[in-house]
Amino acid sequence: MEIQIGLVVYSRAGRDQGEFLAVVGQQDEFLLLSNGKDRPLERPKKKNRKHIGLTNTVLDNGSMSTNRSLRRTLKSFSDVAHENGM
Repeated sequence: MEIQIGLVVYSRAGRDQGEFLAVVGQQDEFLLLSNGKDRPLERPKKKNRKHIGLTNTVLDNGSMSTNRSLRRTLKSFSDVAHENGM
């Protein structure tokens, strides 16, 4: 799957391991990721592509318009992952 803006990914390494984030940009081999809380849209996290796992979900512009809407959308991914034992 091609990495694009709005793709929901999860961290496979680092202190944010297991956390769901949304791709908000790209810089060379790094992705700019945001979760709306610790990493707001205004200050995304720069993370190496090999340290993330992909999902099949791409968020629309409405879900990524504000930090609050992004947090709410990503919370549903966290809830499902915890139910499945991830």
